Amino acid sequence: MAMSLPSAKWLWPPPDSPQHLQHPHIPAQGSLLLPEAGSGPHQAPSRILKPWHLSVPRLPAVPRVGGISQSTEGTRTPPSCARVGKWWPDPVPPAMSRRVVRQSKFRHVFGQPVKADQMYEDIRVSKVTCDSSFCAVNPKFVAIIVESGGGGAFIVLPLAKTGRVDKNHPLVTGHTAPVLDIDWCPHNDNVIASASEDTTVMVWQIPDYVPVRNITEPVVTLEGHSKRVSIISWHPTARNVLLSAGCDNLVILWNVGTGEMLLALDDMHTDLIYNVGWNRNGSLLVTTCKDKKVRVIDPRKQQIIAERFAPHEGLRPVRAIFTREGHIFTTGFTRMSQRELGLWDPNNFEEPIALQEMDTSNGVLLPFYDADSSIVYLCGKGDSSIRYFEITDEAPYVHYLNTYSSKEPQRGMGFMPKRGLDVSKCEIARFFKLHERKCEPIVMTVPRKSDLFQDDLYPDTPGPEPALEADEWLSGKDAEPILISLRDGYVPIKNRELKVVKKNILDSKPPPGPRRSHSSCNSDYFSPALEEVLEEIRALKETVQAQEKRISDLENKLCQFTNGTD
Repeated sequence: MAMSLPSAKWLWPPPDSPQHLQHPHIPAQGSLLLPEAGSGPHQAPSRILKPWHLSVPRLPAVPRVGGISQSTEGTRTPPSCARVGKWWPDPVPPAMSRRVVRQSKFRHVFGQPVKADQMYEDIRVSKVTCDSSFCAVNPKFVAIIVESGGGGAFIVLPLAKTGRVDKNHPLVTGHTAPVLDIDWCPHNDNVIASASEDTTVMVWQIPDYVPVRNITEPVVTLEGHSKRVSIISWHPTARNVLLSAGCDNLVILWNVGTGEMLLALDDMHTDLIYNVGWNRNGSLLVTTCKDKKVRVIDPRKQQIIAERFAPHEGLRPVRAIFTREGHIFTTGFTRMSQRELGLWDPNNFEEPIALQEMDTSNGVLLPFYDADSSIVYLCGKGDSSIRYFEITDEAPYVHYLNTYSSKEPQRGMGFMPKRGLDVSKCEIARFFKLHERKCEPIVMTVPRKSDLFQDDLYPDTPGPEPALEADEWLSGKDAEPILISLRDGYVPIKNRELKVVKKNILDSKPPPGPRRSHSSCNSDYFSPALEEVLEEIRALKETVQAQEKRISDLENKLCQFTNGTD
């Protein structure tokens, strides 16, 4: 019902003003005076109407933001606190509100750095120009490539040894040139591999105790590259299978248990290799190269299954990893030097599943993928942030979740395997951010009120037991990772020694030509003597290790005694 109110006017003063307090008979603000017909200006009003007493005409609806459609007519009902003349739209129905915000249990994941006393201080992080992460982590140790005079080195610290690191702390030294990449063995938490500019790959056994002197003797040295080696990666399911890629455009697969080369992929890349990654069961490789091609390779058949030219149009390096579903996630640059991410199906490499531009920066984005939650974390060298996305089967397939930001840029980044996380605090990821002089752990947490084990956050995850032996994998067998439950937490296995059994080259490759008849050397005579010498050397090494452990224990007891007396 429309009303004609020629003599109606807004009341003043406001109800909380001093004038209203002195004249409480005056109606409150927001009321209308309706005088009777023929009433004078000094007569009291005969009727007072509140705003919600008025009849409101039906007005055409205004389209809402976000593309949600509604009917062309709707009743505008003001809230009790609204003034006359300002009409509010209807509340959004619950069904519509659910369509606006995508439901995800990881939507509220947040990152938080640890306290200052839980960081690793006074570490001289390497300044070598390389797109490697410079850090490797497992449930026992954190390893960081550091500056070292006279060759390459990296430091290995137990996770519990936080705080200021002694400047004389033992290093792992043995390379004659800077170390470029390191990677822990997924099936033995005490074995780590390192790649260097000196063209070699070395595999090291790290003791559970802190050694007294530098570790200088590797378990095995792998030589096969002619230029510097910048990439190493362990096989996810087969025991002792290690991949290395160098600047000689060569990818080599090694059997660390015997120290011999299994396969060499030498005719597949025409330029510098940027990145190599395994799929979940280790049957395929994905590589990115300076020739702007992404290749999917079957290493045992030594053939390219699929390839894509220029998934990102920019000239800067591209990174690629396999997802759990077998898709390929890539990071690169556009023609205008904007950073970009993409999701591809290797069975249809022509069109991307998703392609998103991010920002303008020079740092190469390093992707870290958690297969259990399908979350990919992007860390750029020189950036001060970590962006994370969830990959699903719903459009737009790569969903932005959040960004962790800090003030200091990162020199490198380590990523903890799922079995090394604290499940009691709903921790789904832990990063080890490298600064110029320290390492800062960053914890990614899903906020939950319950202290119980969260089954939806922690499905069974790959454990430390290999599913295959190296010979089985080489013969063509494939197997999924052996999974373990994290319900009761994960306890790292004690030190398991890596045994390298090298085959006698003379047995498989006899020297060409006739044997000299006047040779004074008798191999049958010297063989037992050589075995005795080797056995003595082995016994001496065990004695030295035992004495080092005893000295370390005594030093720790002495420190405790000294601290107690002080």
